[in-house]
Amino acid sequence: MYKILTLDNISVKGLDRLPREAYEVSSEIQHPDGIMLRSHKMHGMELPETLKAVARAGAGVNNVPVEALSHRGIPVFNTPGANANAVKELVLTGMLMAARNVGPAWDFARALDGDDAEINRQAEAGKKQFVGCELPGRTLGVVGLGAIGVLVANAARSLGMKVIAYDPHVTVHSAWKLSADVRRSHSVDEVFAEADFVTLHVPEIDATRGMVNAERLRQVPEGAVLLNFARAGIVDEAAVVAALGEGRLSSYVCDFPSNALKGHPQVVTLPHIGASTHEAQDNCAIMAAEQLRDYLETGNVVNSVNFPEMVLPRNGSGDRLTVSNNNVPNMLGQISTALADAGLNIDDMYNKSRGDLAYTVVDVAGKVTDEVVERIRGIDGVLAVRVIE
Repeated sequence: MYKILTLDNISVKGLDRLPREAYEVSSEIQHPDGIMLRSHKMHGMELPETLKAVARAGAGVNNVPVEALSHRGIPVFNTPGANANAVKELVLTGMLMAARNVGPAWDFARALDGDDAEINRQAEAGKKQFVGCELPGRTLGVVGLGAIGVLVANAARSLGMKVIAYDPHVTVHSAWKLSADVRRSHSVDEVFAEADFVTLHVPEIDATRGMVNAERLRQVPEGAVLLNFARAGIVDEAAVVAALGEGRLSSYVCDFPSNALKGHPQVVTLPHIGASTHEAQDNCAIMAAEQLRDYLETGNVVNSVNFPEMVLPRNGSGDRLTVSNNNVPNMLGQISTALADAGLNIDDMYNKSRGDLAYTVVDVAGKVTDEVVERIRGIDGVLAVRVIE
């Protein structure tokens, strides 16, 4: 029986993927094998000794202590693409709101006073200040071509927009899905220099933190619109407010409220609702649960942010051994020697590395004893050892 600790309310459709005859799931469970969460901040949390995997029902893992978990040989899973359509739809909403000045116009209309005739008179007199633009023929710049960026780019093309995009690490999978009409840029600066609208779809890491700064905003065409439904930290708020005051930007639409932004007349700031649809929450929970279950039951790794991807069909009648370790020489040799000394023949073996961490899955013809596990666990550099019977 596997024990799963939930740190947030997880969609029932996701939890249903963990069969009750094999999984005990609770928000108060002790000694968990796995943790499922959404936005709960795990930093500073005491990590249970029994913990084998963490699955976040969402794409970003800023709230998960990935480095600490890596040092213990524990994979962290996320759900890229599961909420992509929800975010795409909100990005398009934000773009349309900015193009037609919906936020300021709505505020204006809500503040009208008097009888209906007077309200109509004020509305007709005031509407000229909210003249906007239409999207066909305008250029959208997309920074980041993951699951969300690709959907946004393709949708913008369907609206008649020109699209220029930049992502130095675009995957083959994303490239296949991207419209052939989307023009690939050579740099972020090129995107900012050419786009009427710029939308950001990158994770917040050292390389992207503060990437939208005063220097970059000086490159945009006058009156450009900036959209940020990725992470607050990739944008320098002070630089954005200054660019709005100078007329360099006409609007900033984001999903991250702050004191500097929430009352600004040219800012539409939403309460981090990019993935807040029932469908997205279900999709994320289902993907997280399935990935967690696959790892616990087979050792396979799909959509981990710290482990290499590893899918090995079960090839053998005996136990499966999984080993996570520091990526150092002769590790496979030492594991193989330990198995050979125990008289265990290897039916199949798969090893991959990712940065400083490596992961090995071994199917053997026989039973892996506690003595073998302890010998492998004692190898210098080994972080975690598991036997799946």
